Amino acid sequence: MVPIGVLVSGRGSNLEAILDAVDRKYITKGEVRVVVSNKPGVGAIEIAKKHRVPTAVLDDKGLPKMDPKYDAKTMATLESHGVNSRDGLVALAGYFRILGSQFVEKYKNRIMNVHPALLPSFPGLEPQKRALEHGVKVSGATIHFAAKDVDSGPIILQAHVPVRDDDTVDTLSERILRQEHRIYPEAIRLFTERKLKVEGRRVTLAT
Repeated sequence: MVPIGVLVSGRGSNLEAILDAVDRKYITKGEVRVVVSNKPGVGAIEIAKKHRVPTAVLDDKGLPKMDPKYDAKTMATLESHGVNSRDGLVALAGYFRILGSQFVEKYKNRIMNVHPALLPSFPGLEPQKRALEHGVKVSGATIHFAAKDVDSGPIILQAHVPVRDDDTVDTLSERILRQEHRIYPEAIRLFTERKLKVEGRRVTLAT
């Protein structure tokens, strides 16, 4: 059973999609051991409690978005719940911090992130807004392994979403989010079943 730790900062809709997938036995070889939030009182914590998953709040108020000491606390919390760098998985689900190089290197190819665009297009902040401003005809969602540079790691799964002429940031974001909820649990399922093979920048299905 692969131990999973989920890092969150907000409402927790992707967290809920992951936990629902575990509950309905879509993910059978992974177990969410802890949900860690950098913000107290967020919806994701309540979702974790509803699913009876242990939680930890490491308040980062006043700290920079990247902080090695804070990362060390987060890693220690994960390890205390059995999510180690040998066989664990860390899932970033709306986590509004930047992981430092020590964290990323320790959990290399064991940290997943979700991004609401078709990487490598529109990495970073406000990708839906930037996609609309750029006039793209197709956007979507990407699940990828974390790397030292933001939104730059090997791509695991993607789902495309057509951009409509009358789309707003909100309408496009809503349709992309539905795809995130579909492909994030799928990527975690594949990982826990040892079906993902990473070769350089390419992620393929192991045979």
